[in-house]
Amino acid sequence: MDSKKIYLTRDGLGELKDEYEELIKTKRPDVLSRVSQARSLGDLSENAEYVAAREELSFIDGRIDELEELLKQAVLISESAKNTNHIVKLGSKVTLNIKGKKENFTVVGEWEADPTEKKISHESPLGKALIGKKVGEKIEVEAPAGKVLYTIVSVS
Repeated sequence: MDSKKIYLTRDGLGELKDEYEELIKTKRPDVLSRVSQARSLGDLSENAEYVAAREELSFIDGRIDELEELLKQAVLISESAKNTNHIVKLGSKVTLNIKGKKENFTVVGEWEADPTEKKISHESPLGKALIGKKVGEKIEVEAPAGKVLYTIVSVS
């Protein structure tokens, strides 16, 4: 992995730490136990349980390595600094007016982005267009269906 900073909210960082702890303390020991039990059954060349457990262990170890790298590169998005100047930044909650309809979004780092929860990455076209903008500004974003005009209603 490169040494790019991974921006996370407090919740996002907590979720990654929880997943890491569960893998280390629960899932990996369980799979190691399955590998050990399957190995004791004898002939490993025809032992499907052994092969499956080894593959699962390999997957878990890969995810543990990935999480360790992410956690080393994680930068917590400051939620304490009140956004009194109403400028969009990482961690901002933004209300946009889109063709007369109001929508709320939170600008987050790419690892936390989840469009179904209205969490948009600061690297996405909309996220990039919003960063540094203020209430009342209009932004135009290229979307698959054409250009979309947004008006920033509020930032917190």
